[in-house]
Amino acid sequence: MCAVPIGPQHSHLADIQDHRLLCTCRSCYLLFTDGGASHGHYRSVPDRYRANAGFALSAAQWDAMGIPVNLAFLFYQSDQGRYVAFYPSPGGATESLLDLTAWNEVVAGDPQLQELLPDVEAVLLRRLDGGFECHLVPIDACYELVGIVRQYWEGFAGGEDVWRRIDEFFAGVQERGRG
Repeated sequence: MCAVPIGPQHSHLADIQDHRLLCTCRSCYLLFTDGGASHGHYRSVPDRYRANAGFALSAAQWDAMGIPVNLAFLFYQSDQGRYVAFYPSPGGATESLLDLTAWNEVVAGDPQLQELLPDVEAVLLRRLDGGFECHLVPIDACYELVGIVRQYWEGFAGGEDVWRRIDEFFAGVQERGRG
């Protein structure tokens, strides 16, 4: 934004109108922490991570959403006025065009999900044998996961390396959610 050089660890802004993330220096990031600074065009992506230990989602609700994979992230897209769901895939973030009515019911029953900041925070879900792992994360963390899948996926099922890295990513998310 201001052309100040930034390092590998840096902040992000969400460009709400163009649906993209921008890398920023800390000063530019701080300018947009107040939503009125750009009349809502840009929003600072927060750095808070939270586990949602009380999260309840049944296999039937998951199936009703039609999510065909075991990893997904959902967030409220303010310019669309609705939740959107994406799956990390070898081709990038794949948007689900399916009906999310079942998801709206889940959100209505979960106060933590209702506290997510539109456009900049997401629900990161991983389906496991015993249920679902749910984390409330900055949207840039979701795209970090997308990058891992894109970079390391091999063949039809992904290969051992990508799944090891996905497990490491979720371990890091869990650790940050405790802090």
